[in-house]
Amino acid sequence: MDPTDIRNPDTFHRVVDCQWACPAHTPVPEYIRLIAAGRHADAYMVNWHSNVFPGILGRTCDRPCEPACRRGRVEENNGPPSMRDRPEPVAICRLKRVAADHKGDVRARMPKPAAQGNGRRIACVGAGPSSLTVARDLAPLGYAVTVFEADPKAGGFMRTQVPRFRLPERVIDEETGYILDMGVAFVGGTRIGSMRDLLAEGYDAVFVGSGAPRGRDLDLPGRRECAASIHVGLDWLANVHFGHVTRVGRRVLVLGGGNTAMDCCRSARRLGGEDVKVVVRSGFDEMKASPWEKEDAMHEGIPILDFRVPRAFEHASGRLTGMRFERVRAEYDPDGRRRLVPTGEPDEVIPCDEVLIAVGQENAFPWIERDLGIDFDQWGMPVVDRVTHQSTLPHVLFGGDAAFGPKNIIWAVAHGHAAAISIDRLLEGEDTRDRPAPGVTLESQKMGIHEWRYDNAVSDDERFAVPWSEAAKKLDSMDVEVELGFDAATAWKETQRCLNCDVQTVFTRDKCIECDACVDICPTDCITFTANGDEADLRTRLTAPALNADQPLYVSEPLKTSRVMVKDEDVCLHCGLCAERCPTGAWDMQKFLLLETRAGGDRRPARGREAA
Repeated sequence: MDPTDIRNPDTFHRVVDCQWACPAHTPVPEYIRLIAAGRHADAYMVNWHSNVFPGILGRTCDRPCEPACRRGRVEENNGPPSMRDRPEPVAICRLKRVAADHKGDVRARMPKPAAQGNGRRIACVGAGPSSLTVARDLAPLGYAVTVFEADPKAGGFMRTQVPRFRLPERVIDEETGYILDMGVAFVGGTRIGSMRDLLAEGYDAVFVGSGAPRGRDLDLPGRRECAASIHVGLDWLANVHFGHVTRVGRRVLVLGGGNTAMDCCRSARRLGGEDVKVVVRSGFDEMKASPWEKEDAMHEGIPILDFRVPRAFEHASGRLTGMRFERVRAEYDPDGRRRLVPTGEPDEVIPCDEVLIAVGQENAFPWIERDLGIDFDQWGMPVVDRVTHQSTLPHVLFGGDAAFGPKNIIWAVAHGHAAAISIDRLLEGEDTRDRPAPGVTLESQKMGIHEWRYDNAVSDDERFAVPWSEAAKKLDSMDVEVELGFDAATAWKETQRCLNCDVQTVFTRDKCIECDACVDICPTDCITFTANGDEADLRTRLTAPALNADQPLYVSEPLKTSRVMVKDEDVCLHCGLCAERCPTGAWDMQKFLLLETRAGGDRRPARGREAA
């Protein structure tokens, strides 16, 4: 194998699995250490630089960082039996909430409105996370940003489709307020009805972040006869938010296996549903809902019935009485493609008084005229460049669910950052595909012979559970938040489970005397000195075989004996024992910090600098 080039930012970035997996590339270990030190405001600002909505995401994020967390892999491979049976990542998302809950007043640290405008006007359609991120990045640079929103207040689906027992209104008000206070013009209660008319107002660029506002319906026998008792989940959640729906029938069926279905069923329990069930076509493990969302629903007494395909709405005298389902099983072809085949059992009828349909979301762009130069694909989605977020009309950009279909808040934030860079480059006459390099530092953590600037002890604690509100357990209020969040003491204990994956083991070949002391002391056997070879061969000849091909090996240049040092980054604890044991200082622990460069930051460093 070729020697590893540690000058490439991606080399060590990929070792920080949580940050690599986060669409906004939030430097997770950095803010976790700040929480451990009690520096909650600093931890909040590190988050805010990347993901914009730490308080919101600390409650609602889909957590792509946690399945990637090295802690889970280390527990599975090296932990005691209790951990191996159920390895758990660090509670990254809930620690984000800790920073938000304990930060105090950070308004003075937020960017101020630009002292002088640059004469460019930007329109953002929709006030969801992607549009607000665009506004946050561009307003401090002097752009006049106007955000149009059909609802009275900013937040988009974060406000109208996420129930208040998961996300309190005050948190949305606070974090959207930080952005609007930067001099952003917010026009609420205004639905854009024509892209042509909007473009005619002379905006230099238009960003569409209108989400995927339409929930899919089911056209089954009985649908029209029972229309009054059957609701599309997204619309129903919005009606609950605005107070148009205040109660439900006693027996409620929720159709669908995503997070919207989980919000619907848990809301229905709080609005009086005594017998609430979720019914899905797929198997339980294949549901799109996050595992913790399914656990919360079942914890509230809501069963999830899988492998049932809806066939018809049953009714009598114009009243819904139940739903009929076909029982199916999953079969897989040699390529792993799944198909659902009937089991041959009789159809199952489940009694119900009300049905909530949460089987997916669709984009709707009837307001964008088709003769403007904006191309749409066969599914009615705009043709959008995945790097620049530009449409085929270059000064019209898309992000969030409006660009590539439904995902989640953190992806919408990442889209907003990327689109803001494109808008700034486009209006400065630069190539929008020339993306700014991230800011990267690599700094030794050495303080003494065996002393480091970070706490390198590895906690053997299992993941700590977030406590629930006693009042919320009654399931009688839509406004009582279920999770209380970690207290300071528990939060500190959870921070100690982090393996500090951003503190890298940096190897200097010229100092190595090949004594193998680092090999002897490594608690996970991830260091090997051996003859070089191709990767597939080399992975099998290490002290412990490197089985995770997704995590690259760290390979040195040839040593004096012609051997190479090979380190399996996959299960490294970043404990620093190799560096402590090395008699020549060939190993060093160096903190790698990567911060994505935002709009204008690479070209005009004096403008728009966040006080992070």
